[in-house]
Amino acid sequence: MSLRADLTALLADAGILDVDVDEAVADEHVRSAAYQRIIPVIADSPSREDDRAIVAKILRDPRPMTAKTAVVALVDEIAAAANDPAAFRRWADEVLPEADLRAAGVDHEFIGRRIHDWVFSLSMKDGRVPAPAELAEVTDWMQRRIAESSLSLPVLGLLAESGRTKKIRNVAKNRADLLSRSERR
Repeated sequence: MSLRADLTALLADAGILDVDVDEAVADEHVRSAAYQRIIPVIADSPSREDDRAIVAKILRDPRPMTAKTAVVALVDEIAAAANDPAAFRRWADEVLPEADLRAAGVDHEFIGRRIHDWVFSLSMKDGRVPAPAELAEVTDWMQRRIAESSLSLPVLGLLAESGRTKKIRNVAKNRADLLSRSERR
């Protein structure tokens, strides 16, 4: 398939009709913006059946960074809506096989780390508090994200003590203090 055919199909399937395909083919920035509009539509679909074919189309983009950005956005959208870390891991393994990522020249290690981060985050949804060693294995991005959104005092306490950066530790400490005060009311 050609880039034009892939983009045309992705846009049509997402119901996005106002993108100039010729311009998107010629300009990676326009194409990237189109992918960023397509991804939420894909993620909102109740069916995950077509995700591998959609990712394959994105991975055929001639600019690996453009493809990686779109794939990471899809991973983030799917993970944000997920509740089960094992189901998310299965989805990622099925839709994003490392061989496909390598063949496309996409930074498969970055995407693998992002998937690992999300599995870690999802595993805490049931109230599980990770060990400090587990926390050390996730990226600064995920530690900060958890510090900014967690409602668990034990998790925030762990991040306040063991977060990788000063910012993460401070955000976690401040949020833990705020939550503690609101629970006393």
